Amino acid sequence: MKHKVMTSAGMALAAAALWGSTGTAQHFAPSTTSAYWVGALRLLVASAFFAVFVAWRQRGQGLAGAPLKGVAKWIGIAGACMAAYNLTFFAGVKATGVATGTALAIGSGPIWAGLLQTVVSRTPPPAAWWLGTLLAIAGAVLLVSGNGTGQHIDPLGVALCLLAGLSYATYTLISKKLVTQAAPALITLWTFTVAAAIAVPAAALVAGPFTSSATGWVVVVYLGLVTTGVAYLLFSHALQHLSGATGVTLALAEPATAFVLAILVVGEQPQWGAFAGLGLLLTGLGFVLWTESRGQT
Repeated sequence: MKHKVMTSAGMALAAAALWGSTGTAQHFAPSTTSAYWVGALRLLVASAFFAVFVAWRQRGQGLAGAPLKGVAKWIGIAGACMAAYNLTFFAGVKATGVATGTALAIGSGPIWAGLLQTVVSRTPPPAAWWLGTLLAIAGAVLLVSGNGTGQHIDPLGVALCLLAGLSYATYTLISKKLVTQAAPALITLWTFTVAAAIAVPAAALVAGPFTSSATGWVVVVYLGLVTTGVAYLLFSHALQHLSGATGVTLALAEPATAFVLAILVVGEQPQWGAFAGLGLLLTGLGFVLWTESRGQT
């Protein structure tokens, strides 16, 4: 069992590493590309990816595969949460700045997850989990704000980022329930199909028709295939042997990847506070993994 937990943790961390390349990819997107459309179209691309993957895995069985009777409602809710996460995260980050927005959205996610798990299942995560999570959140905040420029805080942007964190936490806890009842790939396919069906019309309503250059399309396709498709395929499989709350906390490894890529690809020169944040983040994740491996969450 411990081996399965650590393997699943590795898959969740790999997913977080892929999510960490999102900001670097957006760095190369045209500034005129709508954040709402970026969030919506990456869901659409990911949905197509999952459809191809499931069709390949279930050759001769079609896309229906294993029956989904009894879980359709939860798939709909999870899809709505994923649509809300993508729309609010990209819009919130654009309004507050990458550092502040990422810290609020990703940092609030584990707290939301811990609180939701406490309320819904009445089994709060243990003290060691909370300690590790709070250390990881503090590290993530230092990491993404290490080069902060004192940007004006937009109240609406803050609210959007916090809503993104809540949406992501809710999606993860529901997905944890769903992957115990059907194949993770199949659950992810229908969840992201619902999410795309909600997000694309919403983006059109809020931002108007999508317009972008060839570079913008390349960025969208990369975000859809790699940082959404492959990443969430890994993450959904990881949830088979991880608690939902721990899955959300391990996503805090995302800023660490973004930090490394910002140095190697973008050429940023972070301050000492960012390196201190990296140390706190890794220490916190270590606590969480230790707690999970002992079966305490």
